[in-house]
Amino acid sequence: MSDDLVDDSPQAVLKNRFIEGIKVMLGREPKKPTVITPEAKKIHFYKKGNRDLIAEKLHARAHAEHKNTWRNRRWITLILANLLFVVSFQFDIQILEGALTASRLIGFHSVDLNSGLQVILAHKHIIVNLVIGMTTMLVFWMLFGGRAFCSWLCPYHLLAEWAEKIHLYLVKKKLVTDQTIDRRTRSVFWLIFAGLALVTGYTVYESISPTGILSRALIYGPGLALLWVFALLVFEVFFSRRAWCRYACPIGLTYGVVGIISPLRIKYTLDGCFHEGDCRKVCLVPHVLDTVIKGRAVNTVIPIGPDCTRCGLCVDTCPTGSLKFEVKGLSKLL
Repeated sequence: MSDDLVDDSPQAVLKNRFIEGIKVMLGREPKKPTVITPEAKKIHFYKKGNRDLIAEKLHARAHAEHKNTWRNRRWITLILANLLFVVSFQFDIQILEGALTASRLIGFHSVDLNSGLQVILAHKHIIVNLVIGMTTMLVFWMLFGGRAFCSWLCPYHLLAEWAEKIHLYLVKKKLVTDQTIDRRTRSVFWLIFAGLALVTGYTVYESISPTGILSRALIYGPGLALLWVFALLVFEVFFSRRAWCRYACPIGLTYGVVGIISPLRIKYTLDGCFHEGDCRKVCLVPHVLDTVIKGRAVNTVIPIGPDCTRCGLCVDTCPTGSLKFEVKGLSKLL
């Protein structure tokens, strides 16, 4: 196709980027873009081989102040939310009843979307309270970023994050190597667990979900199922970092789909970026930050894709503020 026939307008380019983000979420590896807006091309050309930018980059990194602001907020939120389940049960104050998979907050039903879907497929009929609870969670996580559930609420996510730090230390000491797995396996597992629920009439995934196991163990007491969670963490420490979350967990994919239309996202601004790569090093799902690689940004301003967990680590790390939280439609950044 002739270059004259290629639509490189911001609207067309961002539409292609949006579709590409969904494909990446489903497991396809990010690809170098073929169409870039003229405005982004100018910035890429300006940065190419610019020695002044190299000096600015070194200066920015040397004087960057890393506060872990969003990480601390996220850890506090996650711990307090899960402790609220524990306190409500132990003292029978009935503020938050149940567990992460299905609960009732001051009388309002809430059901984890993936768990609710498993129940519907297994029992093959619709339960009114189940639909109400799923709708509540759908609206809530649609507003707050879909996969934000993973980094801001899931207890296994927090343990896996800590395990990843151990893994990276061992890699640095050359005691282990990080083994990657095809990310499409997560979509395959989603289909397998959905099919098992439909065929067997049993919510197979719920019996092995580390999210559900940990949530119930915190509230009602530990059980043998914690051995499975321990085994997953050992696998992630010594073999493949964050393997369950990145390559297997159907919950993450379910909430990623919800996050496609979420107004809360992280926005990348090309102009101020020095492409030092620190953000991708700390990112829990680094494939979503492929756009920050030098020459990859298709526009001057780009929203990060739906598989982003909105953890905020990249926002904390970026020395120039090129990555920030944004609510779509509002000019004020968080």
